[in-house]
Amino acid sequence: MTAPRVILASQSPRRGELLTLIGIAHEVRPADIDETVRAGEQPVPHCERLAREKAAVLAAQAPDAVVIAADTIVVVDGEILGKPSDAAHADAMLARLSGRTHAVFTAIAVAHGAQTVSAVEEVQVTFRLLTAADRVAYIATGEPMDKAGAYGIQGYGATIVSRVDGDYFSVMGLGLRRLVALLAEVGVSYAFAAGVASSGPE
Repeated sequence: MTAPRVILASQSPRRGELLTLIGIAHEVRPADIDETVRAGEQPVPHCERLAREKAAVLAAQAPDAVVIAADTIVVVDGEILGKPSDAAHADAMLARLSGRTHAVFTAIAVAHGAQTVSAVEEVQVTFRLLTAADRVAYIATGEPMDKAGAYGIQGYGATIVSRVDGDYFSVMGLGLRRLVALLAEVGVSYAFAAGVASSGPE
C-alpha cells in the first residue's frame, strides 16, 4: 500500500493541527466556494453540502489526491450563527448562547478517485451564564471574531463551556473518529503513527 497525497481543503489552522495530531501529513489548499445559505435550506443539509462542494473543488484540481473538507456551524433556536461581523454582533451571539445548550454540526467530506463520501456529527454544547463583563472581556481577546457562534472551544472559550455532549473534536471542526471511518470508505486506511495508506486505485 502506498501513502496517498492528502489535501486539506480548509484554511482553518485547527483542522490542520488535528490532522497533524494523528500523524496525517497533508497540504493545505482552501476551497473558495459560496457559503450562502440557500432559500429553505436546513442547517444539516447546508453544512454537508458545503463540505462536499469544498471537496469537489480540490478533487477536480488534484484527482490523484485524497481530499478532506469540512464545515462547522453553530445552531440555536433553529438558526445558523455564522461568524460575527463586529464586536456588537459577537456580543449579541454570546448573550444568546449564555446559560443555554446549542447544537454544533460538523460535516466532513472525503474525496478519493471517483468517490466522495460525507457525514455530519451533531454535538450539544452548553454555556455557563455569561455576564456582560464576561462577554466584553472575551471579545477583547479577539478569539470570537473568526469563529462560528463567536467562540472557540479550544482557546479562551473553553472557560465558558460547562458541558459537551458528543465529539469534542467535532466542535473544534474535524471529528477524527468520523474522519477515519470516511477514509476507510474510500479505500484509505489509517495506521496510527504510520499515517494513511491507499489500498485502492487512485
